[in-house]
Amino acid sequence: MSETVLTEPEINRVTDDLPSLSNEEVLRYSRHLILPDVGVDGQRRLKAARLLIVGAGGLGSPLALYLAAAGVGHLGIVDFDVVDLTNLQRQVLHGTKDVGHPKLESARARIADVNPHVTVTTYETALTSRNALEIIRDYDIVVDGTDNFPTRYLVNDACVLLGKPNVYGSIFRFEGQASVFATADGPCYRCLFREPPPPGLVPSCAEGGVLGVLPGLVGTIQATEALKLVLGVGEPLIGRLLLVDALSMEFRTLTLRKDPTCPACGTHEITELIDYEAFCGVPATGGPAPATSLDGVPEMSPRELARRRAAGDDILLLDVREPNEWQIARIAGAQLLPLGQLEEALPSLDRAREIVVHCKSGSRSARAVRRLREAGFQHVWNLAGGISKWSEEVDASVPRY
Repeated sequence: MSETVLTEPEINRVTDDLPSLSNEEVLRYSRHLILPDVGVDGQRRLKAARLLIVGAGGLGSPLALYLAAAGVGHLGIVDFDVVDLTNLQRQVLHGTKDVGHPKLESARARIADVNPHVTVTTYETALTSRNALEIIRDYDIVVDGTDNFPTRYLVNDACVLLGKPNVYGSIFRFEGQASVFATADGPCYRCLFREPPPPGLVPSCAEGGVLGVLPGLVGTIQATEALKLVLGVGEPLIGRLLLVDALSMEFRTLTLRKDPTCPACGTHEITELIDYEAFCGVPATGGPAPATSLDGVPEMSPRELARRRAAGDDILLLDVREPNEWQIARIAGAQLLPLGQLEEALPSLDRAREIVVHCKSGSRSARAVRRLREAGFQHVWNLAGGISKWSEEVDASVPRY
């Protein structure tokens, strides 16, 4: 009896219900196909996979590019922001021509250029408690490329409720983290961080800065973890937190355990999504909370400050940014007093004088105002929007950063 020889497309059709690969795709993914741990069946699993990327920024850029290049068949991307010039130092999904346009537009165009075989579904909206379950439900894996605590907790809780793996990453200055949360046997984000940090304690990238290549490094690690989950190969970062230090180029791994008292994946007390902005005390936009929302810190607008200074009012303008930020831009007549030195400077400040405190956008200065008021200073205000808003509304010669 003669042996039947099956061609590649026939093999694809008869082995299972996974999508087949065209000759062009076989050539495109050939370096995958010759890997024993991927092969034809693995590549077809990638083609069948549906992955949701939350955020098209620093982490979302390498995620989208590498997952598309790898042949993930369906990518969903959630983002509602527009491309800003400050994004281009690290968000390689977008270019100079895209400034002012929605990030999803440039993301879709760039992915199509990288791999036209990838289906892209975009959600130009903020991920919220109202829409998260509906959006995430249709995907196999969620890859978290967000930069704020409310959305991280939201993604975690939604993934736990829906039983979807959550590939986590975060970055700050020169350091990053990555892990895989919310799998059947592994811990979730709340097992590691039960409660969010106090509002304003952890600066955003806009406040604290980030090395441009760092999101590329961490985002590529996240993409690797997502691909491993789809392929079912290797040892994903389940129950492990990878710490990345780009300055020393050191990688450390911490062992994580599922917490039986975790309200999300342990006791399952969390049965529905909550108000995560209220839970974290900050908005889910990645920026600082408005000063008036932080315990009613009193504010003065840039225009009001400019009017009063022009009228000759005796106002001390304190700049609580760092010296390197002072070198970038400053308001004429301001006095530099970094936030970390405020406590020791309290005795030298005139309690009877009116004081306006500012930082880049209002978060750090709100903390300074709160401390001054606790110390008995009555005539103190936070400059609403910080030096960024001053540049927009009063003095455009002050550089924005």
